[in-house]
Amino acid sequence: QVQLVESGGGLVQAGGSLRLSCAASGRIFSINAMGWYRQAPGNQRELVASITRGGTTNYRDSVKGRFTISRDNANNTVYLQMNSLKPEDTGVYYCNAEHGAYYSWGQGTQVTVSS
Repeated sequence: QVQLVESGGGLVQAGGSLRLSCAASGRIFSINAMGWYRQAPGNQRELVASITRGGTTNYRDSVKGRFTISRDNANNTVYLQMNSLKPEDTGVYYCNAEHGAYYSWGQGTQVTVSS
């Protein structure tokens, strides 16, 4: 089992920044890729960014150049630095870990960007 706990969400004005953190515990040695997803009201959950154990990253087009995902393997934590935030970035952000044939999710953290 892998447990994930997110933190760092909040309310910010457009153009501002937030940094999300996701701390993993449990069978952390089995984790391969980790990622951040978000879900706005009425929308499906969508991938924002992901990072492999080796550090290869992937971003959805709408956040490229504004968001940065990073991973601290020593502390079992993944971060999402979000700059130049836009109202359309509003949603609940979920941390995800892929470990073998399984996926684990955090409880989510709310990000609200006001215009």
